[in-house]
Amino acid sequence: MSSSERVGSMWYVKNLPAWERGLRLLAGMLMGACAWHFGLNPVGIGFAVAGVISGLTAVVGYCPMCAMAGRSPRKLGGARDLR
Repeated sequence: MSSSERVGSMWYVKNLPAWERGLRLLAGMLMGACAWHFGLNPVGIGFAVAGVISGLTAVVGYCPMCAMAGRSPRKLGGARDLR
């Protein structure tokens, strides 16, 4: 197996469609802006944590909470939704 084949294979199945990944990324950026506005108090830290989690799930394309709720690529409408 070549190195390019190993890089292309993932150990998880993406469970977020492309449109939802985009919305999560936008929401993560907005939460980051709110965190910057509120600074180092509990509200700002809460926004920062939520923004990082939202951004990471958008970039990776996998949401562990959606997987625990039983969301799968087949229920989303097939592989074409998960580009």
